[in-house]
Amino acid sequence: MKKVIKIIALTLSGIITFVVLYFVFAIVLSVIPVNKNPENAKEIPVYILTNGAHTDIVVPVKTDIIDWSEQIKYENTLANDTSCRLLALGWGDKGFYLDTPTWADLKFSTAFKAVFGINTAAIHATYYRELRENDSCKKIEISKEQYKDLVAYIQKDFLTTGNGDYINIVTDANYGVNDAFYEGKGRFNMFRTCNAWTNRSLKACGQRACVWTPFDKGIFYHYK
Repeated sequence: MKKVIKIIALTLSGIITFVVLYFVFAIVLSVIPVNKNPENAKEIPVYILTNGAHTDIVVPVKTDIIDWSEQIKYENTLANDTSCRLLALGWGDKGFYLDTPTWADLKFSTAFKAVFGINTAAIHATYYRELRENDSCKKIEISKEQYKDLVAYIQKDFLTTGNGDYINIVTDANYGVNDAFYEGKGRFNMFRTCNAWTNRSLKACGQRACVWTPFDKGIFYHYK
């Protein structure tokens, strides 16, 4: 019995130590800047957007570099609103996206699968007519070359058909009338979170970011 108790105590101690170290590293690595003073030709506006937990990278729907609506079709949204000129893109756990529209819907099984990388990934695409800068939305103007790097970073995480088409996930779990889901590559886990993906997207195009963060605050800290 004592041996069992000792094993349980050691296990709990190990879990607590891991959790504490996870948050310590998350805080420390979040405040270490990458690309602290980028040099940008102000040619293309992009945004970072957060809902308080999850971040998106927001891009123009159409530029001379890419027309996102050719693959992420307006008709895949309920509104089919072709007047929208901005597109928010976020990568994350497919099960979490589809089964947890609000925090009230969160189930232990969904969280467990997400944390340990059991589910596949999805990309959430949301159209906007416009965005206004505030504490949850920051505008960044970048060069065309930097935007090409950002586009390449985003495109690589879409799962595609043999013809190169993005795969729309047909679902009733939309968050509004202007969004849709697409199959993504990779697997979400406690180290590769939606916010870590957004942080890497900023690194990819030479913008301010941090070494690593699983949280939205680690990104927005560098855009105060």
